[in-house]
Amino acid sequence: MATKLEDVYVPEVFDPYFIKRTEEKSALRAAGIIGPVNGLNVPDGDATVNMPHWNDLTGDDEVMSDQRELSPGKIVAGLDAAAVLIRSKAWGAHELASALAGDDALGAIAELASDFWTRAEQRTLISILTGVFASPSMTDNMLDVPTMPVSKNLLIDAISLLGDSSEELTGMVCHSAVRAQLAKNEVLDARVNVGDTNTAPEFPSFLGRRVIADDGCPVEGAGDAKIYTTYLFGNGAIGFAAGMGVTPSEMERKGLAHTTYLITRRHFILHPRGVKWLGAHQNAENPTPGNADLADGRNWSRVWEPKSIRIAVLRHRLG
Repeated sequence: MATKLEDVYVPEVFDPYFIKRTEEKSALRAAGIIGPVNGLNVPDGDATVNMPHWNDLTGDDEVMSDQRELSPGKIVAGLDAAAVLIRSKAWGAHELASALAGDDALGAIAELASDFWTRAEQRTLISILTGVFASPSMTDNMLDVPTMPVSKNLLIDAISLLGDSSEELTGMVCHSAVRAQLAKNEVLDARVNVGDTNTAPEFPSFLGRRVIADDGCPVEGAGDAKIYTTYLFGNGAIGFAAGMGVTPSEMERKGLAHTTYLITRRHFILHPRGVKWLGAHQNAENPTPGNADLADGRNWSRVWEPKSIRIAVLRHRLG
């Protein structure tokens, strides 16, 4: 008989393994887009966490003189704020499912749970970006050309939104249809296989920037009039912190229903650096924001200079 999950499930072992597996499977982490922030931790009992930072130094240098003293400038602190996200998901498996399959259905659920949470995290990030770039404060970081087809020149224009900070943009996230179009246009630095081979085509980069396909990227409209949103990121553009919560996972057995449940919970911060979470228009029924709240532009406001925010957005047609 196959080993049952309930025979080997030990929360102290499963919980950190589950979180680690979720993080390892994230292409956005592999590309360096999502990363830790020094001193950022998921707090206990708070729905937001402050992220203070120093604004850049301003003013001009002065000519040295023996007739007057220097006029000292000062450094000013700014305040970013991130929302704490608390999410949960449960799955159940009836004994008949395992008996008829000859395997442990709940064990399969446990193995696939990290894939589920990786996809859920990316959906949450797309919701965050949708809200951030719906804020009027972020127009300097967006190239909105909904009638123009994606091209090499258009992507370069989007990268150039950051001016002399554009080299900090190291990755791109786009819809798979956009990535395919760029490959057809021979814009990507890629080796596309020809003939009968068993190796998948490669779509590695654009001007040295890793290209990641995610069909969760917004697509508006229908047919040839579809408008796609493509994101460009720098390393660490999205700050992340994970918390364990009170009970990160647990199992529940309902004998009369012949069903065993695996319940998973995540406490985490996923935050675009330099854009403050306001939360003024959060659904009152949500103790912490849901994806619809995150996608509301009224809940976000830029607090860094546009060039310091390592994110740029391009809205465009496919071809």
